[in-house]
Amino acid sequence: MSTRTASPSSTGPSALAEALAKLPRVVDLLAARAEEHDRDATFPYQGVEAVHEAGLLTLTVGQRYGGPAATLADTVQVLAELGRGDASVALLTAFTLLLHAEQDRTALWPAGVYRRLLTESRRGPALVNTVGADPARSLPAADGLPVLARRDGGDWLLTGRASGCAGAEALAWAVVQAVTDEPEPRVGAFLVRGESPGLEVDPVWEQLGLRAAAGHDLSFTEVPVPAELALALRPQDAEPGPAAALGTAWRDLSLAAVQLGVGRAARDWLVGFLSRRTPGNPVGAVAGPVAAPVAGAVVEPLGTLPRYQAALGELETALIGAEELLVGLAARIDAGDQGAVGRTGPAYLLATRAVVDSVQAAVELTGSQGLSRRHPLERHLRDALSGRPHGRCPQTVLEAAGLAALARAGRPQKPSFQQPVRKQA
Repeated sequence: MSTRTASPSSTGPSALAEALAKLPRVVDLLAARAEEHDRDATFPYQGVEAVHEAGLLTLTVGQRYGGPAATLADTVQVLAELGRGDASVALLTAFTLLLHAEQDRTALWPAGVYRRLLTESRRGPALVNTVGADPARSLPAADGLPVLARRDGGDWLLTGRASGCAGAEALAWAVVQAVTDEPEPRVGAFLVRGESPGLEVDPVWEQLGLRAAAGHDLSFTEVPVPAELALALRPQDAEPGPAAALGTAWRDLSLAAVQLGVGRAARDWLVGFLSRRTPGNPVGAVAGPVAAPVAGAVVEPLGTLPRYQAALGELETALIGAEELLVGLAARIDAGDQGAVGRTGPAYLLATRAVVDSVQAAVELTGSQGLSRRHPLERHLRDALSGRPHGRCPQTVLEAAGLAALARAGRPQKPSFQQPVRKQA
């Protein structure tokens, strides 16, 4: 196909360079509206539009579809910067970028349907998200029952409920993970238009953070899906293939990058706070030496004191470690290193933990000011804490890492429950 998306005049590397050049301005625009959308829990239409107009929402569309074909390393870079501006917009962008990247790798969507999505993407923002219980993500049971698909002639009807669907009120398409009601159930992805009959948005989103992400519930009441839009159906107990593992790796690093952006935003605010705050002076006072109560003494900003410098350095070190981990693994995956694919789950946990710890440390360092709603630091803390449910279940990641370590050592992977043999008297 020759469909063009990210730029009307260029594709490939040139379109990628043009979009990245616009990134700083987009980040500033997102940051200017983030507090408003968080306070009112309103959907960030202007922010999503800005990301779209910059060509960033279609950055991972493949070159064979006329797109920039951004790599995973590019995607991590972009999402970390968008997360610094507004984590909710970055999260919405991440899910759409992941879909386009997956299509470039697998061509799973029928050609005509994907061409329609690209056409919509030229006209305006076309958000996509995967919803429903996804076996590849190993979601906990608390995420709800799976959406059920039953035959209706040659087509399908979807019934059920999917919780926490970021961007629910503005999705162009939903990729619904559902299980069939056949005698031998299968699982797969069902493509559903956002305005499909029987699909309703239940506005229940009232979370601690990421409030503008509009992660409402989607209710499915016999939503019709043509047979050709039921993709990759497989037995319910079948193991996902290598393509699923690569997709999970992209998701791990992309969502961790959004969180890294939150950590950077908290760091930036803290740097400004320490540069202007002096012992005993009100927040917002002019930076620089200030006359002290004792005649002849000068009070310097907190950032000049070794204690605060060391505390900021600890925070910065944690963020540098998280960034190097994500960027390094992304580059290895782009280079075809299969060993790196299996390490993204632990990397996600390490990076997101580092971000949460860093933002909490910033709050502790600034005291009551860090928790004041007059300043963005408390929002960054809420966003950092609220990013966790979008990733893989931590226990599943840790169990897999433990089993892999046992396998490398040649140890048994499952505990033995054999009873000890009792000697006869």
